[in-house]
Amino acid sequence: MKTHTKVKHVILSGGVGSRLWPLSRKTKPKQYLDLFSGKSLFQLCVERNDFLNPKVIVVGNSENYQLSREILTKLGVEDYFEVIEAMPKNTAPAIAFAALMSEPDDILLVTPSDHLIENEVLYQKSVYKAIELAKNNKLVTFGIIPSRADTAYGYIEANGEDVVRFREKPAKELAEEFLANGNFLWNSGMFCFKASAFLEELNMYQSEMVDTVKNAIVSMKGGFLDKTSNSMIPSISVDYAVMEKSHNIAVVHSEFRWSDMGSFDALADHLAEKKELELDANGNFAIGCNRFISFVGVSNVILVETPDAILVLDKDSSQDVKLLFEKLDKEDSILLR
Repeated sequence: MKTHTKVKHVILSGGVGSRLWPLSRKTKPKQYLDLFSGKSLFQLCVERNDFLNPKVIVVGNSENYQLSREILTKLGVEDYFEVIEAMPKNTAPAIAFAALMSEPDDILLVTPSDHLIENEVLYQKSVYKAIELAKNNKLVTFGIIPSRADTAYGYIEANGEDVVRFREKPAKELAEEFLANGNFLWNSGMFCFKASAFLEELNMYQSEMVDTVKNAIVSMKGGFLDKTSNSMIPSISVDYAVMEKSHNIAVVHSEFRWSDMGSFDALADHLAEKKELELDANGNFAIGCNRFISFVGVSNVILVETPDAILVLDKDSSQDVKLLFEKLDKEDSILLR
């Protein structure tokens, strides 16, 4: 299937990957780590969407934009535009920048740069379906058909293509109930819509934020946002700003394999499946270690080593690494650089 609609691929690349510290750092977050058969998640994201021949818009930050540039140059991508934030302001402003710098009828395919997606045929099928819905002025989200009762993801309650409501990350019992019901999907954080349709809804619910983004665009130079005008923009996710409020949302039920690669347990599962990481008989493993490591009397333990830090954690506590990252951030620790 081909589409002649002008599509822009908006790559959100401002995240720091806090749950993958100490591998992921502010100056080289998880989307730039070559952990996936020698490729990074950012590279895979660009390659995966090349079938649309889109103009690329990268919304990143001042600490790692050079990494995006290096990968795009390596891939021969020349037709792209950057928005380089002095300070991250979450996904709603990031998408607003892309929408305001596009033509009203441009279709924006918005994807985080740090997700892993497999089965390109099914992925392309979902994208084409989303584009057709977006042509009819729908704000489209991609809901992943869940394979397990996962508590690490938000959920979308759906009635066909209609979104009933968005649900926060559930406790285990509720996640199992969602899975049993059969009409709940994982919230992928991927979107597709006309620039004008998104801005219409954003103006309805967050008009003051739109004004601050417009002001920041006026003072932007060479893609770099002025620190003062950037600081005036409220930090808010697109889910809270628009998607959870709008009555014009459609969801594409997507069958491709998807993970936000947001924790060491997710990373371990993927690398072990690809035979790129070896778990011992008790589910223990080490990453980044260039010496002999043996786990005795413990199970499901993860050891991560970098030149300046060692992290040891229970696999079931992978989500809690974010709390350690936040503690180090408050201390302005050099270990986050």
